[in-house]
Amino acid sequence: MPNSQISIYTQKEQGEQWLRRYRGCLPVFACVLGFTETGLIPGISAAGRTPEDRKYTACADAEFLYYGPEHKAQYPLPPLAAGASPVLISRAVFESLKIPVHLFNAGLPQTPSVPVIDLNGAPAKCLSGGAAMEITTVHHLFKQGLLWGERLAVNIQQGYLIVGECVVGGTTTALAILTGLGTDAAGKVNSSHPVCNHAQKWALVQAGLEKMKGDGGAGGENTTSSSSSPSSPPVNPLQLVAAVGDPMQVVVAGMAIAASRSCGVMLAGGTQMLAVYALISAIAQAYALSWQPEAVVVGTTRWVAEDPTGATVDLALNLGKNSLTPSGEIPPLLATHLSFADSRYPQLRAYEQGFVKEGMGAGAACIAAHLSQDWQQYQLLAAIEAQLERLSIALN
Repeated sequence: MPNSQISIYTQKEQGEQWLRRYRGCLPVFACVLGFTETGLIPGISAAGRTPEDRKYTACADAEFLYYGPEHKAQYPLPPLAAGASPVLISRAVFESLKIPVHLFNAGLPQTPSVPVIDLNGAPAKCLSGGAAMEITTVHHLFKQGLLWGERLAVNIQQGYLIVGECVVGGTTTALAILTGLGTDAAGKVNSSHPVCNHAQKWALVQAGLEKMKGDGGAGGENTTSSSSSPSSPPVNPLQLVAAVGDPMQVVVAGMAIAASRSCGVMLAGGTQMLAVYALISAIAQAYALSWQPEAVVVGTTRWVAEDPTGATVDLALNLGKNSLTPSGEIPPLLATHLSFADSRYPQLRAYEQGFVKEGMGAGAACIAAHLSQDWQQYQLLAAIEAQLERLSIALN
């Protein structure tokens, strides 16, 4: 076993090879921020106590990740029903290991107060309407993803790229994408709630997919161009994103496709990154794009991988049984063993009760610390608690 602090749940051999290859390497971190009005539906997400709070979650997380706890925040971290933002975990690792961070705005309702690369996207409407984004925006964002994946990979000779996200409501758009691509995902996704709100998510997804079918796709537009006519799958994956997705998904898909050609890629997250992985397979097939599946893994926390109210491992395995992309690959699903059971902070112990599980690349950050510096549980916990302590002092 390459590292006792990392579990591999699927594609064990491929996962072990990947870990061996990048042991001792420091990654580069890209985080794609996006927004869907799905996240404003009451009860849909716990990433911010109220719908108003959730409008600013991505800006707040980006600000904390970039500046750290002492900075007087324009967008303070939103109050949660319980727990502390996973950005504390990411910041603790990236600050300690001096990992380069690149932030991308794929489509937010307001401009973040940190240096971001603006991709000129737009926030998505609620997926239940079946017309979440303009198809032209989706094509543009996908091209931006390809471009930036290539640019970032150029500076990564022997290492790997971690691609994280922050999209409130993103597990619901993930469910929509997975379902639209023919993956059995109902009842299997995660959420920021201790008990996943599967019925609420599924009702929204069914409504959105029905509307999409009803008007022939996103706005009924023909999304194929003469230069890249998709042969199969029957669902055009970019049109599917336009109908029921969010702006982060195609950017990360493009980044991963391009970067995988020359370096390792870790998709940082659970349900949302499994949806992106399915999207990568579908887009590559539909548009005959080359990518290197063996270079790509999904990295998360054990709170996601072992979530008793989701079925993350089943979901990953189901990507290989995809009815619409028969060549569907299954990614290695990795998770850090990080535990907060012995933390002196109740906000962190809340993770062990199922409140908050992942976000802003938290799980992948821990995997990077294990891989590059052989950090153990006590080192991670100390670094994360130090961030929380500094934040408490700064707020008082």
